[in-house]
Amino acid sequence: MEDVQVLVKELTLKHGTKRASLLPVLQGVAEVEQSVTDEAMIEIAKALDISTAEVYGTATFYSFLETEPRGKFTIRICKTIVCDMHGKRLIIETLENLLKIKVGETTHNRKFTLLETNCLGWCHKGPAMLINDDVYTELTPAKVRTIIDDYRKR
Repeated sequence: MEDVQVLVKELTLKHGTKRASLLPVLQGVAEVEQSVTDEAMIEIAKALDISTAEVYGTATFYSFLETEPRGKFTIRICKTIVCDMHGKRLIIETLENLLKIKVGETTHNRKFTLLETNCLGWCHKGPAMLINDDVYTELTPAKVRTIIDDYRKR
């Protein structure tokens, strides 16, 4: 808890304590902690003098802010109809088989989390996926296996 307090204090010193600082503070916590816990939301609410309900509502609204622990590498698969038409289902099946998890789950070693998300902005080169901040497009099962093998070595 103390670490979260220190982190929130550092982030509010950087971004300010106004309501407009909520999203940058949430993003900062998520970047460091991989998720925004209930404890972090309480600390943020105190620091910004807003309700915890408002912090929770904002944190859960944005799909890129996690409110539960995720893996070191969060894999997000675009779930648009365009990526679907380009073979997204086969890519998801390949990832599920490689990682031995289903969409929405995290590997036992907490290295990978597999999620579907709304448009990544790369539908013209679909199917597309995002691993943390890295975009991968025009995916094939072979390309996915190579990408995952690379991440396993990290």
